[in-house]
Amino acid sequence: MFAVEDVSKSFGAKEVLHNISFCIQKGEIAALLGPNGAGKTTLMRSMIGFYALDAGKVTIDGVSLEDNRVEFASKIAYVPEAGGLYPELTVAEYIRFMAKVKHLPQDEYSQRFDNVVNALGLNKVLTQKCETLSKGFSRRVAIAGAVIGKPQFLILDEPWEGLDLPQKISLRGFLKEYSRECSILISTHVMEDIEQIIQRVLLINNGKLVCDSSVSELKDRFHNASLEDVFCSIIK
Repeated sequence: MFAVEDVSKSFGAKEVLHNISFCIQKGEIAALLGPNGAGKTTLMRSMIGFYALDAGKVTIDGVSLEDNRVEFASKIAYVPEAGGLYPELTVAEYIRFMAKVKHLPQDEYSQRFDNVVNALGLNKVLTQKCETLSKGFSRRVAIAGAVIGKPQFLILDEPWEGLDLPQKISLRGFLKEYSRECSILISTHVMEDIEQIIQRVLLINNGKLVCDSSVSELKDRFHNASLEDVFCSIIK
């Protein structure tokens, strides 16, 4: 289980996150939603230790970010919106490098490499340098690098950015299958990309968690409205 407990974060006099708490269970895909400036990026960066917390704690299966940063980091993977690839490496080299960073045993690597590459449709670009990739392929390579090390918790920021419709459908299928191995949190502005695969909605506004609910509960509460309509109703 991934747990955020009473997390707050300020920059100078401006409080960006206020007392946020939630849990995501193994096998669960949750969506992190909110208007621009709500604090989504700050929350994600705080969850991985990029920003030091002012208050609260973050844990994965009881392992604390503050108390055991190395073990915590081994259990989590984050794909930022910008991707974070190494331009001089080929796709195959990049995925191999990320496996080494996460200390994936060699006897697991070959089979896992094949499974991830096939699932994300990367076979034809394995020998290309990352700097030559289209935006869509860059997103998929970044996700491959994140999941190759078998993280227990995966955070994705705008994972469908730059993908065409068939690629979006393929990625939805991949994430739904992959969620059997871990917990997933997806931040996105395009709600039709996630509506078919998420179980939970976490909605933040002005640095506060204003909704933590299952999709089924929201559908009942808002008379089977779309997530986009639910979002607008809560944020208005």
